[in-house]
Amino acid sequence: MLNKYARAFFTRVLTPFAAFLLRRGVSPDAVTLIGTAGVVAGALVFFPRGEFFWGTIVITLFVFSDLVDGNMARQAGVSSRWGAFLDSTLDRVADAAIFGGLALWYAGSGHDNMLCAVAIFCLASGQVVSYTKARGESIGLPVAVNGLVERAERLVVSLVAAGLSGLQTFGVPSWIGVLLPAALWLVAVGSLITLVQRVVTVRREAAEADAADRAAAPSDAPAGSDGGAG
Repeated sequence: MLNKYARAFFTRVLTPFAAFLLRRGVSPDAVTLIGTAGVVAGALVFFPRGEFFWGTIVITLFVFSDLVDGNMARQAGVSSRWGAFLDSTLDRVADAAIFGGLALWYAGSGHDNMLCAVAIFCLASGQVVSYTKARGESIGLPVAVNGLVERAERLVVSLVAAGLSGLQTFGVPSWIGVLLPAALWLVAVGSLITLVQRVVTVRREAAEADAADRAAAPSDAPAGSDGGAG
């Protein structure tokens, strides 16, 4: 849901910046690589140390590269399969770094093995949710369902909660720290529901496609005789 509306809004906002980068000779692929590197650095440098506010700030600054690179490619007329592949692949790397950084915090100074496991589940389920759609489309199915929690929802819920939790270092009441655990549980449950939705959709579409193929195939039964020799 957020993908539909947020992308349209930020595309308009970021179009002038994308045009500026193109005029400076920056390529869309370079923006993709730099953006991913920034997200990974922000997540794995700040989150494992419990510096959630500053980690969220750094990640948010770089995560917009996911919108800028595509905007640049469209403006330059250089959209390609390679660009789409690189962007999608590095999105998975960035997501893994974010939830991996949170898992490292809870496994270490956060002292909460349960939330460490939940963060790891968020990491894994997010990868599988994306894989189910990509794999379904690769075998010719439309996978006509988005699901409850897509990548945009996973990132917004997790990063907003992490950023707010990080405000405790600025004297905000400690109860705000419950937001991050709640967000991780929400993302975990939502991702599981989304995974089930996509698997059920692929199963239904596959059955329909197989039935259509069987109906279109010529019959193997021998043709009946319409009479003997005269």
